[in-house]
Formats: sequence, C-alpha cells, structure tokens
Amino acid sequence: MIPVEALRVVGGSRLSGEVAVTGAKNSVLKLMAAALLAPGRTVLSDVPEILDVEIMAELLRRLGCHVVHDCAAGTVAIDVPEALEHRADYDLVRRMRASITVLGPLLARCGVVDVALPGGDNIGSRGLDMHIGGLQRMGAEVTSEHGYLIARAGSGLHGATVWLDFPSVGATETLLMAAVTARGRTVIDNAAREPEIVDICTMLVEMGASIDGVGTSTLEIEGVESLAPVAHATVADRIVAGTWAVAAAITRGDITVRRAQPAHLEIALDKLVTAGASVTTLDDGFRVVMEARPRAVDIVTLPYPGFPTDLQPQFIALNAIADGAALVTENLFEARFRFVHELVRLGADVQTEGHHALVRGREALSGAPVEATDIRAGAGLVLAGLVADGETTVHEVHHIDRGYAGFVDDLQRLGADISRIDLPG
Repeated sequence: MIPVEALRVVGGSRLSGEVAVTGAKNSVLKLMAAALLAPGRTVLSDVPEILDVEIMAELLRRLGCHVVHDCAAGTVAIDVPEALEHRADYDLVRRMRASITVLGPLLARCGVVDVALPGGDNIGSRGLDMHIGGLQRMGAEVTSEHGYLIARAGSGLHGATVWLDFPSVGATETLLMAAVTARGRTVIDNAAREPEIVDICTMLVEMGASIDGVGTSTLEIEGVESLAPVAHATVADRIVAGTWAVAAAITRGDITVRRAQPAHLEIALDKLVTAGASVTTLDDGFRVVMEARPRAVDIVTLPYPGFPTDLQPQFIALNAIADGAALVTENLFEARFRFVHELVRLGADVQTEGHHALVRGREALSGAPVEATDIRAGAGLVLAGLVADGETTVHEVHHIDRGYAGFVDDLQRLGADISRIDLPG
C-alpha cells in the first residue's frame, strides 16, 4: 500500500491574525508561457510555490528552455532559446489545463505547434472552439490528430477581427499572445477583462508589444517584429485573498490579508458585508471581521467584473452554516457543483437543479471523510471542516496544492487545527 496525503481538519477554531498572498496562479502560468515569445532571460517575481508552477516549468524545459524556480525568493527565471521545440506532450498537459496557453506563443514563434488536448480540473466543459476559430481567422490551419491539436501558419499569422461568443479567459490569452507579433492589426471583441488578463497585457507591453484597450472588452493589437525579455512582478492572487476573506467570515474570525488588491474582489467583499462581516480596506490589502453567525447570501457567478466562479465553493460552504437560505447560480462551469455531494457528507443542506443550488444554512456541520474534486472545491471543503463538529479528512489534497501555496502552514498560524496526514493508498 502506497501512502497518500490527506488533510486532517478539526473544527471549532476561530481564525485570527495576518496572512499575505503571493502572485496569482491564474496569471503566473500564462506569464511563463508568454516568456516563449522573446529569446533571452525573462524573470518573474511574486511566484507562488504551487504544483502547477512546477508542471509549467517542466513543460517549458521540454520545449527547450532553461527554467529555474527559486521557491525561497519567489522567482522563476526562464532562458528561452532562439529555436524552440513545438510539441507539448500529453503527460504534462493532461495534468494542467493552463498548458494550452503555449498554443499562441509557440504558433507565433515556430509557425507550427502540437499541443495535447488539455486536462486539469474536472469542473465542466471548456472547449477550444474560440481558440481555434480565432487562430484560423489569423491565417492558421488547425487540425486534431491522435489527441493532439495541431496548428500551422507556414506564412506567418496576420491580423484579424475576432469576436468571442463568450469572454473566455483562455481564448483571449491565446489570441492575444498570437497577435502581438502577427502582421497588421488584430481586434479581439468581447475579450475577457480579468485582472490576470490585464497582467499579461502589462507584461507584453513591457516586452515591446503594442496593445490598446487593456482592461476593456475590446483589445486592439498592432503586431511588432519582435519582443524582448523582461523582469515582471505577478499580480496578487485575488482568489486566494478571497478564500482568506471567507475563512474569516465562516469561523467568526478576524483576518488581515496583506498584498491583496480589494478592487479585484469588490463584489465578493460586498457579499461578505451583506453576510454581516466588517470589511476594512487597507493600503496593502483588507481586514475581515465577523462577530456573529453569517447571514445567507445569494450568489450569481459571471465573468469579471462579476462574482468569480472560483469563489463559488467557498461561499456555498459559508452559506451551509449561515442563518437563512441562499440561491447560488453557476453560469460558467456546469460541473462546479460536483463538490456539493461532498459537502452534504458534512451535513450541509444543499439541493441542486441545473445551474442552481439552494443552500439552507444549518447551525453546525459534522466532520466526515470527503474528497476534493478540484482546487476550489478542496478549499471550500477545508473551510467547511473548520466549522464542522469533530474531524474532517480531505482526500485528493494534490488539488489544493495546485492553487494554494503554504495553505496548511498559513491556516495553522491563524489558529486552525489542521495537519497533513498519510493514509493507506
């Protein structure tokens, strides 16, 4: 029997203290891919020590890069060669969906790219139709063979006007990175506006790209001949910051979150105020204090600047012990409610129908073994375990490690009774 790791959570602790967030997982992986656009050394700082960074680093190495991840310094140095490999293998891509981000820069640099169809979190369909359609409009030929997406642009990419049916973060990133060195002008309409998209645009402009409309739904890119490597600091992780905010509210605690940008969490923090929390904005973050049992709050997930889907499981956990009932509507990923079945094992009263979940708050949950089905589901189950009676064991902890650096250590410093344990495989 091979031991496997799990998290043991004992409920009943009130969390208090300070915690600092690192750079955003949903940005740094894409910044690492963007480094492929410029031969030479790119250095990223404020890099979280998470499993996905290691997976992306290995992918870049197989493409011919020399990558050094200094965990102590929170940096990744990427030396990009003049000649790159152009195949992203299945064994890595299946482990992390963000690997598809190399599609745009590799096609721009090499004129051809083979990328295995991606894996990652099991939270629902996230097709590549918009990626493919946009690249085809820019002159690429795209086929699918033996589980690989193959794109070719023998004569190079050219500018085009691309309308996205949905403000997809992934499609916006792919087309943006393909367009910065394409001939002529590219317009991406209905582009995603997430802070992580702004971060990528900021880095690309620092590299020499010409991009107008950053932070809006229309990006206009004028292709340039070449880009140069840079040093760039990753934007703060708003989802990790939001998770700590909910941790304060659910445990009736008092947590100050440093190195966070409250403007990126405006709706989520406002929901916590509605739930009864006190939220104070600071120069370098915010403070959340909850003195009484939370009130139930309705949630509707939407593309940024709407309520983030990546905070939906944490808020369902909050509603599970809140006073009253709340309706949670998931508009982005149809399988995001899979974790509800695990939350019910803890005694939560949640009924799902389609993309709606009705949560009736209970005064207490009861500890039990549960399984994380994705990164945010794992975080939500840990938060629920913090307020459950007795002991909760969260299995498949590797999901949490993909998105939260030092999660257990931070929780322990805030007063949680939580530890990693080995279980029979």
